Amino acid sequence: MQFTNFEKLDLNRLPSPCFVVDEVAVERNLKILAQLAEDSGAKVLSALKAFSMWRLAPLVSSYLSGTCASGLHEARLGREYYAGEVHVFSAAYTEDDLKEILAIADHVVFNSCAQWHRFRPLALEARTRRPGLQFGLRINPQHSEGDVPIYDPCAPGSRLGIPLSELDANELEHISGLHFHTLCEQDFPPLQRTLRAVEEQFGHLLADLQWVNFGGGHHITLPGYQRDELTACIREFSSRYDVQVYLEPGEAVAIGTGVLVTEVLDLSWNQLDQAIVDTSATCHMPDLLEMPYRADILGASEPQEREHTYRLGGLTCLAGDVMGDYSFSEPLQVGQRLMFGDMSHYTMVKTSTFNGTKLPAIALWNSATDALEIVREFGYEAFKGRLS
Repeated sequence: MQFTNFEKLDLNRLPSPCFVVDEVAVERNLKILAQLAEDSGAKVLSALKAFSMWRLAPLVSSYLSGTCASGLHEARLGREYYAGEVHVFSAAYTEDDLKEILAIADHVVFNSCAQWHRFRPLALEARTRRPGLQFGLRINPQHSEGDVPIYDPCAPGSRLGIPLSELDANELEHISGLHFHTLCEQDFPPLQRTLRAVEEQFGHLLADLQWVNFGGGHHITLPGYQRDELTACIREFSSRYDVQVYLEPGEAVAIGTGVLVTEVLDLSWNQLDQAIVDTSATCHMPDLLEMPYRADILGASEPQEREHTYRLGGLTCLAGDVMGDYSFSEPLQVGQRLMFGDMSHYTMVKTSTFNGTKLPAIALWNSATDALEIVREFGYEAFKGRLS
């Protein structure tokens, strides 16, 4: 799925490095999510924290019910470029940011009873001007489904969400919904187990609510995801509690839709063959180091599986700026283009210019027509503008 259709893309038409997004693949994912919404009655929002390519906002808006944001800037992007609802959650709000958010959002979710108590007068005042404005609380069912602690919102001591022991029932007036998020690129059974934990702890509150947000991390568009089971679950949950269910997929919108094209700059040897490319794990693919995981490269295999094995490293001075070891059927050449797979979600939104490293260009490609648009290129000004 990572390279579907990209085999026919002529890499020499691109600047390097370059993120390339296939709009046909994005629409494929959106159609799946829209069908799920129609069948289940859920409202599906696009999580901008994972994929914020607003050049595709009209396409996203034609299929989904809106966007969810993690703060003011994403909320503004959602309101300015996308159609539909704008939902916002943040671990904590500043008063200045919240004033702006309350003017543009449809749902504002608070991470603690303390923040809700502090800002409730401000929120209710905003609702007098915008009667449709709704408020929610993020709960923490203390049920972990993640394998990597850095991506587990329910890890012991997590700052995200309110455990039942800290939920003050006296603070629920004017709260119309609850939000939870426990998943990270997972299928339906982890959600099913999470829902059991949510209902066991918070079920007594659900009948008085208008909506429940199941958060993100759902791999709905991945082949093999149990969409029929998810549909039935949502319909049953919505009916039992008479609530509107929301889903906030991020990676499911963009999975299998994009690649990162890079060029080999140098070849050397130190205990094994080394290849330096014009991109960077720490600057452009930080999840390779944070998760960590190994990205696939079109035409490459695991080390030693093919005749020529190289350690691929980035441009920066960070010793660990390494993508991994890969084997190729033919020796690499300086100037050769390589393609890293599945580089749309949680890549473009996380880039940095450490060491003054150039940001990858952004291109939009149509795999059906072969139309290619270089949406944006970045240079010195992008680096300088972040610093002073």
